[in-house]
Amino acid sequence: MKSKLFAVIISVFIINNITAQSSQLGANTNTEIVGLKSLKKGLNFLVMGDWGRHGIPVQKAVAAQMDNAMVQQDADFIISTGDNFYPKGVASISDPSFKTSFEDVYFQHSLFNDWYLVLGNHDYKTNPDAEVAYSNISARWHMPARYYFFSKKMDDGGTIDFFCIDSSPFQLDYYDSNEYADKVKNTDTAAQRAWLTQALKNSKANWKIVVGHHPLYSAGKRKGKTADMEKSFADLFDTFGVDAYFCGHEHHLEHDIIAGRKFQHFISGSGSETTPTTSAPYSVFAASEAGFFTASATTKEILIQFINEKGKIIHSSSINK
Repeated sequence: MKSKLFAVIISVFIINNITAQSSQLGANTNTEIVGLKSLKKGLNFLVMGDWGRHGIPVQKAVAAQMDNAMVQQDADFIISTGDNFYPKGVASISDPSFKTSFEDVYFQHSLFNDWYLVLGNHDYKTNPDAEVAYSNISARWHMPARYYFFSKKMDDGGTIDFFCIDSSPFQLDYYDSNEYADKVKNTDTAAQRAWLTQALKNSKANWKIVVGHHPLYSAGKRKGKTADMEKSFADLFDTFGVDAYFCGHEHHLEHDIIAGRKFQHFISGSGSETTPTTSAPYSVFAASEAGFFTASATTKEILIQFINEKGKIIHSSSINK
């Protein structure tokens, strides 16, 4: 009789312990980002870049706030603006950096939505095509080619077309660099420009957004050193109605409205490190803070909200039709 009673007590203890653990595992641990908004019937997504530093504290802090934003906005996907792996990219699809810098850091359930990524200069240092090939390994990693296109439907019936470019070959100084010369010399920038020109021309979307790594303008340490990108793309963007350019490379957050230009310019390159900012006549916001920005898009508006690693909104703006 005592043995039966003891067995019952043990069983109750085990069941209660399992229930408590399950409750903890299933609890909502997300923190609200105060003031974060989503447009009614909006398509929501995040933009973050320059992140792959093997899980250092600031990278993990940004990842936690990305999780908070994804859950709060019920966001659909994430865009990476490049430099996905420091210090020099990856060697193959089995490179341990995929685990230490990506899988082990962005492990939250919400971050298992689709990631659309472009190559940065650090990704070029070893084997950039390994990142393309990883698209066949991971269901959430999308980089079908070094440059590519994807389109998204908005809940109000409109569409956004995204044109993801490979910007490193357009940096002329890389052709004289020991680190990059062999890699960029094997690319065809004319073919990429022709692809982008035709794709932009053919697009009938409500919004056209180009995503790349290198900025056309900057209020950071590369201020005044972005002429290669501006000469290659600024007129092209205006000619074919690009609404915004999302990029990284500079390790800060920035929003630019350039006099005489039709497109707006956004830098999100502080996913794991920050560098100083200064001022510029075109810059309406620049901050040396780790973080990312969210976008909420309808056919009439794209709401941009910059969020730092502490979960504070530090800049908001809208692009309107």
